[in-house]
Amino acid sequence: MESLALIGQKGKYVITNILGNSRFVRRLNEIGIIVGVNLTVISTSQTESGMVIYLRGQRLALNHSVASLIIVRSLNEIFIKKCKSLSSVSVGKEAIVAKVLGDKRVRKRLLDMGLTKNTMVKVNQTAPLGDPLEVLLRGYKLSLRKQEADYVMVTEVEQ
Repeated sequence: MESLALIGQKGKYVITNILGNSRFVRRLNEIGIIVGVNLTVISTSQTESGMVIYLRGQRLALNHSVASLIIVRSLNEIFIKKCKSLSSVSVGKEAIVAKVLGDKRVRKRLLDMGLTKNTMVKVNQTAPLGDPLEVLLRGYKLSLRKQEADYVMVTEVEQ
């Protein structure tokens, strides 16, 4: 994980943290810069003049001081690691969806619920016997049976 301002090459990244006071974080959230969102670096910040990113269908110019407070991780770096099922991720850990398996109906249902590739999920809690588990996904809580969570392959994100 590194600051967005220190990125040396163009590519796809996922936002893992935003530093700063709550007012600053709220302002970035209003323009679409939210933890767990994917962005593409179009031009890097060679000097302290700023950089351009592509986020949710729009191009944004960020100055060096704002970009230095956004912590990102390369999507290429994440997918080099081994994938495991969502049901095996421990409570409180974050992961990024790599692939959704299963037959056509199950896969479509999981994709319709928002479990798409490159989406960040956090295992919020599990039931006492481990089934179902609750994940935090795109700002809402989703309960999944352990059998359904086995179809979702993820890579864990260290914090």
